[in-house]
Amino acid sequence: MPLSHSPAATCQLLAPSRRTRLLTPCPRAGATPAAEAALLPAGVLRAESLPRHVAVVMDGNARWARARGLPSAAGHEAGRRALEETVRLSRAWGVRALTAFAFSHENWSRPKVEVEFLMGLFERVIRESVSEFLREGIRLRVIGDSSRLPVSLQKTAREAEAATRNNSQLDLTLAISYSGRRDIVQACRSLAQKVHDRQLRPEDIDESLFAAELETSPADEHELLPYPDLLIRTSGELRLSNFLLWQSAYSELFFTDTLWPDFGEADYLEALVSFQSRERRFGVRRL
Repeated sequence: MPLSHSPAATCQLLAPSRRTRLLTPCPRAGATPAAEAALLPAGVLRAESLPRHVAVVMDGNARWARARGLPSAAGHEAGRRALEETVRLSRAWGVRALTAFAFSHENWSRPKVEVEFLMGLFERVIRESVSEFLREGIRLRVIGDSSRLPVSLQKTAREAEAATRNNSQLDLTLAISYSGRRDIVQACRSLAQKVHDRQLRPEDIDESLFAAELETSPADEHELLPYPDLLIRTSGELRLSNFLLWQSAYSELFFTDTLWPDFGEADYLEALVSFQSRERRFGVRRL
């Protein structure tokens, strides 16, 4: 998502918000952990217990638009600005990975005009974002069933991924035409083929090998976390909707009634504070 058209503009709110601004400075590319911690809202967040990887189900764009008598396209544009702000805040506060559910495999059943608008929006946003991502050290990945995407969008995504591959300040993953069930099925097929080709024995397959076949698996040793620590869903819906089903097995879940275009700094802070108040035991009883 294009965060701005200049480094200085990155530090400004991209769209008017009803919420009070709690953060104004923006970190430089290559900022040290200490510098990043200094940007956290004082007394609100603790750097040592931030989620390293946050996933978001960005829900409510169309409802936001209908409530204002606007076409759904206006809601998606507003949702884009909310994602830009979430990317900016994640980068500033030291969250190392952000995965955003932009378009589900099931969304292909939506009206053709809306789908075509979204495909065009994704392509335009990715293309316009590359220079900003390079300045801010943001690495982009796009996951999902790319075979259904317009050829021009596939090309734009590949070029953006290649251009930002060496960035390390924030891993941004956009899930477009993504299905958690499909992700699991294609991982099973890949492992089955390897067994068929005698590259593996069935008894060799474990969780680690399975996870390596998922779309979120790191492409190289420099990439960050395949699993989200915190999964946020907006708009009042209380379900995962086929998003990161394997990967979110031990994610902390946070649901908010806020529609995605209205999701701002205060909402993000609320989710992060909630995360920091929880004890993550991963099934282990602690005495």
